[in-house]
Amino acid sequence: MNECISQYKAVAKEKNIVVVIPVYNNSRTIAKVIQDAKQYVDDVWVVNDGSTDSTLDILSTIEGVHVLSYSENRGKGYALRLAIKETYNAGYRYMISMDADGQHFASDIPYFIEEIDKFPNSLIVGSRNLNADNMPGKNSFANKFSNFWYKVETFQKLSDTQSGFRLYPLSEIHNVHFYTNRYEFEVEVLVRSAWRGVRVVNIPISVYYPPKEERVSHFKPAKDFTRISILNTILVLVALLVYYPYLFFKSLSVKNIKAFFDKYVFNSSDSNIKMSASIALGVFSGIIPIWGYQLVFAGLSAHVLKLNKVVAMISSNISIPPMIPFILYGSLVLGGVFFKNPVWIDIHQISIHSVASALLQYVIGSILLAIIAFIIVFLFSFCLLSFTRHKKA
Repeated sequence: MNECISQYKAVAKEKNIVVVIPVYNNSRTIAKVIQDAKQYVDDVWVVNDGSTDSTLDILSTIEGVHVLSYSENRGKGYALRLAIKETYNAGYRYMISMDADGQHFASDIPYFIEEIDKFPNSLIVGSRNLNADNMPGKNSFANKFSNFWYKVETFQKLSDTQSGFRLYPLSEIHNVHFYTNRYEFEVEVLVRSAWRGVRVVNIPISVYYPPKEERVSHFKPAKDFTRISILNTILVLVALLVYYPYLFFKSLSVKNIKAFFDKYVFNSSDSNIKMSASIALGVFSGIIPIWGYQLVFAGLSAHVLKLNKVVAMISSNISIPPMIPFILYGSLVLGGVFFKNPVWIDIHQISIHSVASALLQYVIGSILLAIIAFIIVFLFSFCLLSFTRHKKA
């Protein structure tokens, strides 16, 4: 057993792995957490996040531990951000974070090391058993809530997005400017790492939750849940406006376009009428004045109408930047029919600001343009599909 542990310590040293433990008023457990971690990794850092109990005194008695300390409590996210910066500058390649309350088992550290042996530069999150004894019910709900939004924001699925037992690839994230300082940082770092193309995965870990009367938690449900909700709102908007379009354009190639049409259009089980309606619905969604939400509207509308969601969402990307001036101009022209003194703007000078001066004219016109486009696209698609694919039931 000792030989096996020594082997992992050697591998951790070879791979430049450091364990970081953010701590705030965990004087009862911090020494044991450090002791357990040092069985598997020689290099252990502790970030004292403004503790007001005897934590700092205890740390001063433990040899072989690097301590970062500041007097004011700034939050777990700030502590982790500081640790990412400082450990990278110190020459480490990977940082394993553990909570200071004793809920994580250092014996799971080898699983993180084995995972980066197979997939270097991954961000690895320990996945807890949410049915474990003494698991707080609010934790289970919060995790499911966070998992859902992570999937919306990245198109990826994780079983646990809130576990603090993680391995961070420092070379991939050290230069990212993060904005959050408290518990919501652990959501931000996952989403923004995924957006940068970092592999983000779960591995199963064990977890210990002490009885309620012995538990020390600094999570403030009202404040922290509100912060996390605000962050998710911002991340969803960024995903809709930037990340999803980026993925779409990145995937554009002759091979991928052909594969998409073969799979979702020509070989789909949907009838020609249903497929044409899906394409037309997407175009309609991309023109109506709900900028930033076209993709969501197309997907939800297709789901309600039992149309092809993938085709509708892809078709909604008609509102790509090169098409925006034409959509705005066409909307203003059509909307001007309903006004005695319409606003006319040269297409070469058109902008969101100039359109705002004729907002009602634009809204009416864009809805009319969307309806006309729906009809034209539906008829054209139906005729084209009737000639190019076999008749579907």
